Amino acid sequence: MPDFRTKGPAGLNLLTASEMSRRLARGETTSEAIVRDCLARIGARDTLIHAWAHVDPELALFEARARDRETRKGPLHGVPVGIKDVLDTKDMPTEYGSILYRNHRPLADSACVAALRAAGAVIFGKCATTEFAAPYPIATRNPHDLARSPGFSSSGSAAAVADFHIPLALGTQTGGSVIRPATLCGTVGYKASLDGLDRGGIRNLKPTLDTLGFFARSVVDIALLRAATVGGPVGRASVDAPPRVGLCRTPFWRDARPETVAAVEGAAAALAKAGARVTETVLPAAIADLPPRFRVISSREAVAAMEEEAARGWETINPWTRDAVTYGRKCTDAEYQEALAFATRCRDETRAMFADVDVLITPGDRGEAPADLRSIHDSPFNGFWTLLHVPCLTLPSATGPNGMPVGVQVVGPYGADDRTIAMAGWIAGVLGV
Repeated sequence: MPDFRTKGPAGLNLLTASEMSRRLARGETTSEAIVRDCLARIGARDTLIHAWAHVDPELALFEARARDRETRKGPLHGVPVGIKDVLDTKDMPTEYGSILYRNHRPLADSACVAALRAAGAVIFGKCATTEFAAPYPIATRNPHDLARSPGFSSSGSAAAVADFHIPLALGTQTGGSVIRPATLCGTVGYKASLDGLDRGGIRNLKPTLDTLGFFARSVVDIALLRAATVGGPVGRASVDAPPRVGLCRTPFWRDARPETVAAVEGAAAALAKAGARVTETVLPAAIADLPPRFRVISSREAVAAMEEEAARGWETINPWTRDAVTYGRKCTDAEYQEALAFATRCRDETRAMFADVDVLITPGDRGEAPADLRSIHDSPFNGFWTLLHVPCLTLPSATGPNGMPVGVQVVGPYGADDRTIAMAGWIAGVLGV
């Protein structure tokens, strides 16, 4: 991948969160110094990248100085974190990417933001999001090639971490809104199990699908951020022996481009050589029929999630969301209940499959980032995992024919988030991520 670290001011912002934490703990730097370097990077680059919806330099520096004066609360103390602008923040605007909420000031933080404050993190600013997290393009660009898409929804979070503005960011995923931007921008991305991270205080929530996630530049940093968010020690699970890995092509393998095929099959070969037991794993046949059920569930829940906004400003809402709400209004209760029951059956069958493997490796997206900024390029490799409620990580393990990132997705069983992160860390070590 191209190295753009020297394009604009470069300093402490280049460090991973874990490296920042170690230097802060040893007194080798300050949170203020880190935040100043992050702000300098944003000043030099964000007119090109458009990763941010809101940054208040004085507030960020005020918070950093406060952390420097306090007793250290944990490993994330003094480390800056970006927040996707669909998550409420009590001290800065939360606009959900919509003109309906211009200058909206929530009264309280979302639960995940509150947890990070309690852990001593610097809530740095609000990362750009598509309107109401819909897969509809905005101005954010891919740092590796400004003419290419960074993915949608959590695109600002992914781009900010990839371009070294900040080491960590929060995102959300309904279909592929964490894993896909992370894959296309070349960061590590983590989507939790459905309830693997506290979803409290998230507006417009689709309860069956909407899931929290993280962006970082290493799996170790994902573990650090998870520990700060849920409480407890970093790395609560470990890998004592090479894992059992399922090579999972999925029913949608035909949609994988050559660079993704090479990345996934190459990863399988490297893991087997490193001692992992790698076997071909076929998903339950019913998974192939999940996408239309996903649409029914997502659209039907969008009707309830967007009721107030639809009444206030229907014509201002992006066409994708309007189409989803319109379709959802046409779905019957019977269709919705059938889709929910079908998804439950698929979850049960998938849970049984994990008796034979610890994790799966599978595509993170079709291939390299699309070579435009406006088109909505769907990926079949994300939404069904979200509906299955399982934890997923994407690792930037390869590059495509145009030098753009290509990711391998690691999937674990529902509820086994810490163990899946540990397994992904072992895999990342083998793949050199």
